Amino acid sequence: MAGPVTPDDAIAAIRGTGGAQPGYRALHAKGTLYRGTFTATPEAQRLSRARHLDGSTVPTLIRFSNGSGNPTQPDGAPGVRGMAVKFTLPDGSTTDVSTQTARLFVSSTPDGFVDLLRAMRPGPTAPIRMAGYLLTHPALFGALPILRAANRIPASYGTVEYHGLHAFRWVDADGGARFVRYHLWPAAGEQFLSGSAGRATGHDFLTEEFSTRLRSGPVRFEFRVQIAGPGDSTVDPSARWAGTGYTTVGTLDITGPDTEREHGDDIVVFDPMRVTDGIEPSADPVLRFRSQTYSASVKLRTGVDRGPTAPPA
Repeated sequence: MAGPVTPDDAIAAIRGTGGAQPGYRALHAKGTLYRGTFTATPEAQRLSRARHLDGSTVPTLIRFSNGSGNPTQPDGAPGVRGMAVKFTLPDGSTTDVSTQTARLFVSSTPDGFVDLLRAMRPGPTAPIRMAGYLLTHPALFGALPILRAANRIPASYGTVEYHGLHAFRWVDADGGARFVRYHLWPAAGEQFLSGSAGRATGHDFLTEEFSTRLRSGPVRFEFRVQIAGPGDSTVDPSARWAGTGYTTVGTLDITGPDTEREHGDDIVVFDPMRVTDGIEPSADPVLRFRSQTYSASVKLRTGVDRGPTAPPA
């Protein structure tokens, strides 16, 4: 009997769907780095004792990306987009947030995700494989409208909402705790392009548009958290949360392109398992598997072992 899937299995399955190339991230291969600042609200301090939530302004590194493993994918193609943020704490350490345009993940387990990727592999039997997957994973039917919406073409990286897939336990100064999910909301509001308008754009129009947008000043996002209710799962990233209330815990201002990182041997990894005191990862198996897969991906594309820089998973 086969054992649980490994990070190498996941990377092989991702590459099997087509587009991914050696030397690049397995997913979100095409992306651009930016610099910015984050300032927390007083409400954030009430919810967590984490240092970057104490109200002081902290520097951030942000990466916008297209979701596929194809580094040459046109920006006008439909697909999930990503926004990852690295916060630098006063002591020089960092903590990461990873979000994307999909509100939910496609599976509750790493095995289910890899099975889906294998079913999606191009070829004449792909429709049969996908039909078989849907029959054995009927919950995916309910998520299809959400996943379809996540693939819309944004008018800008700065005009679409991004959502964290996983739950994190926020602990306050008195030891009180609650589970939250992350959401990054654009101050400019949401704007999308039609399929035909997307096809008419330039190959790198999202990066070019964002550069133009920054000339008018910082691009702002509100960092909001959704607090889990009594019946909300903290371990299943494919499950919706019933609660509709959101709390704004800070503002993120993107100020310009980053020109210092990812030159030569420099490697940037945005790992949602990289947390800090006051924030704890949930027992979500997909969250923990992601960190292990990032390490395998870095090793594969650069030959570098993340070693002590990798969070314990």
